[in-house]
Amino acid sequence: MNHKVQTAFKATAVAVVLAVVSGCAANGRMDALEEKVGLLEQEVAAAKSSAASAAAAQRTSESAQATADAALKAANDAQACCDATNEKIDRMFQRSQSK
Repeated sequence: MNHKVQTAFKATAVAVVLAVVSGCAANGRMDALEEKVGLLEQEVAAAKSSAASAAAAQRTSESAQATADAALKAANDAQACCDATNEKIDRMFQRSQSK
């Protein structure tokens, strides 16, 4: 996304230079061209902002996934402990029944 924005901005800059060099001296055309450049600059700024927001969302998503993975590991460890405790209780019960 960022590369596309930079390419669009560079293309716009080249177009402006070509228009000026090719004799675009008419005041009305120059004003229109400046207005278009201003609009394109606003679009580039909006695209950069959007890309930054997407990157922040990606980082938040990765952090949430790491937290979920840690919670799953803790839950699995707790289940293993519970299973081991149940086995010990069952063995103790079996021993008490066999006496």
